[in-house]
Amino acid sequence: MSEGDSVGESIHGKPSTIGSFFTRVGQIYQSWLDRSTPFSIGRWGVTLSLTAIYMIRVYILQGWYIVTYALGIYHLNLFIAFLSPKVDPSMLDEDEGPALPTKQNEEFRPFIRRLPEFKFWHSATKGIVIAMICTFFEAFNVPVFWPILVMYFIMLFCITMKRQIKHMVKYRYLPFTHGKRTYREDT
Repeated sequence: MSEGDSVGESIHGKPSTIGSFFTRVGQIYQSWLDRSTPFSIGRWGVTLSLTAIYMIRVYILQGWYIVTYALGIYHLNLFIAFLSPKVDPSMLDEDEGPALPTKQNEEFRPFIRRLPEFKFWHSATKGIVIAMICTFFEAFNVPVFWPILVMYFIMLFCITMKRQIKHMVKYRYLPFTHGKRTYREDT
């Protein structure tokens, strides 16, 4: 590799100022993400606040419905990935790899999500921020009849959730747990 080909290096082999700046910004951002990991209620509170601000902005401006629709579809896809198991039992053969228990006497296996909660939150928040940025540009304000988008999104949500719930019932998994099951002692 010739001199200056690596990322963040100038022609003379020293780190460039711009590369160093963005590396440092990335490190600070990752540090904030790492610190916020244990505070799921606070993280989701911030995300809900950003969502409320975004919705108020769209309502006041009376536009950017396509951006809002795209954000809704993106959040729906994230939610489905959050509800789905990491290893889809419909794709596995009986002899192949770990599977969810289907009978009462089978060994308990914890539910492992395809999209973990932290990544779900992070992606949802990034989506809201990007949608908010899009509302500052008139190019994204495509005129549409918004009630059709709302009805189409509701239909899409219902069909998708019906399919997901059928999958959950068929393969007997529940993506939400409330801690370890405890049994009363009969004395």
